[in-house]
This record gives sequence, structure tokens and C-alpha cells, in this order.
Amino acid sequence: MSPRSASVNEELRRRSRERLLQATVELVAERGFEATTLGDIADRAGTARGLVSYYFPGKRQLLQSAVHRLMHLTLEAALERQPRPDGPDAGRELMARAIDAILGLAMERPRLMRTHMAGILQAEGFVQCAEQQRLAELLRDTVVRYGSADVDTDYPLLRALLMGAVVAVLLPGAPMPAARLRAELFQRYGLDWELGVPPDGGPPGGTFPSPRQR
Repeated sequence: MSPRSASVNEELRRRSRERLLQATVELVAERGFEATTLGDIADRAGTARGLVSYYFPGKRQLLQSAVHRLMHLTLEAALERQPRPDGPDAGRELMARAIDAILGLAMERPRLMRTHMAGILQAEGFVQCAEQQRLAELLRDTVVRYGSADVDTDYPLLRALLMGAVVAVLLPGAPMPAARLRAELFQRYGLDWELGVPPDGGPPGGTFPSPRQR
């Protein structure tokens, strides 16, 4: 039997890593961070326990990579959803989709996203991994297509605003309504409420009109 080629080995490693990331998302959402062990993750992924340590230095780093993968896949799907936006307002539609995608994750997976944000606020901060870089590329490209004249300033600002909105949605004991946060972000970027995936019920009372509505 001939040995596998380098490209086949690389593909097998990629698939094993992705299975570990997916298993982490599933288990932490089901059980919580503390109740999920690296052995549990390896078992769910169908891989050897040693592979977890081979790819990731620890459980916290594994979780960050797993959530960043979930975020970039969710964001990519939202941006690529048919019909694809075009014309002069395409950038505004893409910005609306990006905001809705990230806020949607906070609403749909609160335990997972709360755990993720808590880890980011610890000493380790962001894990610089392929998943985080892909997420950054998608957000930065959204800022470019929105029409930013200063992407190096506007991209970090968008990232910070989205992180702040996610924290506000998930704040224990005093969460902010997602619709209110969406309205504020839409106002900040001059987006009409109907763009993206507007929630039922229309904009919340007291929302200021966007610049295009004034």
C-alpha cells in the first residue's frame, strides 16, 4: 500500500481540526464550558485525545477558535445569501446583514457566546488563529464595500461596536433588547430598518430616524 500524499494528509488534518471545532461548539452550548472536557470533545469529534493538544494549547484557545469559526461561517452565509445585493446600496445591505448575523448569534446561542466573550476579556485576549483571521477579513471587507474612506479606523470601530452589542445582549440580570441595539447600530451606519433581516414588530419606540429618513 503506497503512502498517502502530502495533500491527502493535509486534508485529513484539516477535517480532524474542523470536527474538533464543531464538537466544541456543540458541547459547550449543551453543557457549558466547565462541564465540557477535552476528552468529551475528542469523543464527540471521533478523534484521538492527543490530537486536541496537537492542534490547540488548551481548552480556552480551542473554544475561541471554535466560536470564531462559527461566527465567520454564519457571517459568510449571511453576506452570500441570495439574492446577492448589488447596485449603489449593496454596501449598506451587506453592513445590515453583518450586524444581524452577529446579533443573531448572541440571541440564538447565549450560553456559547457568553462563555466566548468571558474568555476574550481574560488575560489571553483574542486567539490569533485562522478562524479569527477569516472573521476579521469578512468584517473588514464589509467595511470596504460599505464605502468607508478610512478602513483602518472604521473596521476596528465596527468590531468594537459589535462586541459591545453582544455583551449588552448577554449581560446577566440587565440584558439590552436586541431590537434596540440593532436600531442604534443601524442609526450609526445610516441603515434603513428594512435592510438585512429585520425582526418582527418594526423598530422600537423612540428610535431616531436614520440619516436617509430625515
